[in-house]
Amino acid sequence: MKIPMSERRVLIKNWAKSYQKAKKKEKTSILDQFVKTTGYNRVHAARVLRGHGRSHHFKNGVVVKAEAAGCFRRGRGREYGPEVEAPLKKIWECLDYLCGKRLAPAIPAALESLERHGEIELDEETRSKLLRISASTIDRLLKPEREKYSIRGRSGTKPGTLLKSQIPIRTFADWNEEKAGFVEIDLVGHDGGSSQGDFLQTLDVTDVHTGWSEQRAVFNKAQKWVFEALLEVRDRLPFPLLGIDSDNGSEFINHHLRDYCEEERITFTRSRSHRKNDTCYVEQKNYSIVRQTVGYGRFQGWKSVRKLNDLYDRVRLRTNFFQASMKLIEKQREGSRVRKRYDQAQTPCQRLMNSDDIPQEVKQRLEQEFQALNLAALNREIRMIQQQLNRLLCPVGDRLRKAG
Repeated sequence: MKIPMSERRVLIKNWAKSYQKAKKKEKTSILDQFVKTTGYNRVHAARVLRGHGRSHHFKNGVVVKAEAAGCFRRGRGREYGPEVEAPLKKIWECLDYLCGKRLAPAIPAALESLERHGEIELDEETRSKLLRISASTIDRLLKPEREKYSIRGRSGTKPGTLLKSQIPIRTFADWNEEKAGFVEIDLVGHDGGSSQGDFLQTLDVTDVHTGWSEQRAVFNKAQKWVFEALLEVRDRLPFPLLGIDSDNGSEFINHHLRDYCEEERITFTRSRSHRKNDTCYVEQKNYSIVRQTVGYGRFQGWKSVRKLNDLYDRVRLRTNFFQASMKLIEKQREGSRVRKRYDQAQTPCQRLMNSDDIPQEVKQRLEQEFQALNLAALNREIRMIQQQLNRLLCPVGDRLRKAG
């Protein structure tokens, strides 16, 4: 049981004189008992007992006498107490456990939604503290709650046909990354550890300029399902689709998609083989959205497709309207060090609202949609569907792995 500081000072005062007068062997015995009683580190305990009651003379003539009662220094009072931690944890959970640098700028919008729908009630002082809290303080307060894990998946991409020679590799001349509408696309497999048989795939579509992301589940990697999902995503985007950049998988590199892009005047490019960094924006979303939301289990069948799309219908709202992200502005190399500078974290919706290329009627529609969203209710629905999805996990992957 931890001894209060006031009692420790009394113990120091009582034991210090006997410790200072004792011989070496006796000091060892006294120190053993003192450490056991107080819980102090042994080196610190010896220093405290040795220095108590002794006078220290300084060059300016000042004499300071060390006393146990004077060893205690009261630090700065705690500014963010439990009254701030509780709503902070609620917002953190609703935003799917963002880091401090992404969470801090996302708090105002999240707090507004929660207060608007009566999910949270704060007094003015607590609200003010929550709105001015820094990213480093957020990370410090949430450190005990944060679970650390690292899981790596595998690539299920197979090379496309010779059609690759007709689809250009993406260059700066092809794309305008300062304008919404140029997207990277990729597939994420839900194979549960075995690539044998049919299993669900998630089409991940990410806009490079704003970070706006859409995900749709498909039955497998067949070109038919992937193309239909891409059309569905296009209808959902709040901006025109201007360009598509994919990897070299046959589900993307095909005549059907190429002809469609030519007909619709959509720039269609591909990444270099075995260069995942060419599609770094969507690759990041593959993990931060798909893997963190769905996991690495195996899903099969149309029932799972429908349930997974129910989940993505809600995840897209949380991601695009509430989850802020930073964009790299500048990178400088200074010797062996690389200094990176990022912009202020914003949600994809905020980036669209600040864009001059988005019509005013689209911005008004986005604002109306945001005002209608209840972040806490949205998060509860996501958790409920995730539990339902867990019951649809297919154990076939384990049997296939053993059979292989």
